[in-house]
Amino acid sequence: MDRETEPPVGATTDLPHDRITVQRFRESFPRARWSDRLNAWFVPGRTAGKRIGRWLAQMEAEADAFADEKGRDAFAFEPIESRYLEAAPSGLQIRTPYSRTLVTEIREIPMARWDADRRLWTVPYRSLDELRRRWPAIEAAATRNEPDERKARREALKGTEEEEAAKGRTSERRRKRYPVPVNDVPPFDRAIGTHAGVVIFTDTHGELADLEIVTAFYFQPPQDKEYVWATWRPGSLEELITTWPARTPAGEREVARGWWLPDLDELRSARKKARSKRRAQQRRHAD
Repeated sequence: MDRETEPPVGATTDLPHDRITVQRFRESFPRARWSDRLNAWFVPGRTAGKRIGRWLAQMEAEADAFADEKGRDAFAFEPIESRYLEAAPSGLQIRTPYSRTLVTEIREIPMARWDADRRLWTVPYRSLDELRRRWPAIEAAATRNEPDERKARREALKGTEEEEAAKGRTSERRRKRYPVPVNDVPPFDRAIGTHAGVVIFTDTHGELADLEIVTAFYFQPPQDKEYVWATWRPGSLEELITTWPARTPAGEREVARGWWLPDLDELRSARKKARSKRRAQQRRHAD
């Protein structure tokens, strides 16, 4: 091939069409040229791709810092007043009683992280808008799960049919059994998602499950299927960590059947419980 027809060595990149970004790009890459044919900026040189990548990463970090500064100013101007929320130089800190609803809400906030050492959630200032939008649900869930509130609810239930139903659910749960289709038994010794949470099934002896009990304490089973009781145990932290999650949540067929392969959110919740259980055991042993 004629050297004059060989394509030049370099790399291309697309940029946001704002004047300041283009100006900074031109200052960092003075040999860059706009290519109408490629509809992109072309930077010559064998290491152009790596240099562009480093520059874009730096720009992204600066944008995050600017977004944090902007969010910090917005919070100072209009703070979220709550006993569950505290402003720190590095971000916003959320410390609440445990609530599954609350955890679900916080996980939807971009860049929210659980700090296991301090037992609180951290949210960067750049995510203030989403935190503000979800805060009423977060605070309501935290308030509902305060020890005094939970005690008051228990007192209000005493002697009611709802209390009897709750006792029945607790008693049934202690039996560590779960209904599975007689012709569609889940795999044993693997973490499985169920209406009772993520468990590991250990065996089934073929005892038919009473559909009234299944409906009352577990789920509404299809009327054309027979179910048997299967025994289960909680998964260890190691087992849950090494379980490969399903790519998508369970479909209607799996939910109706009563068991499925758990997705990442389900495994995260189960892992959190396993970690808490392990820490409690370690504290008891230390005492």
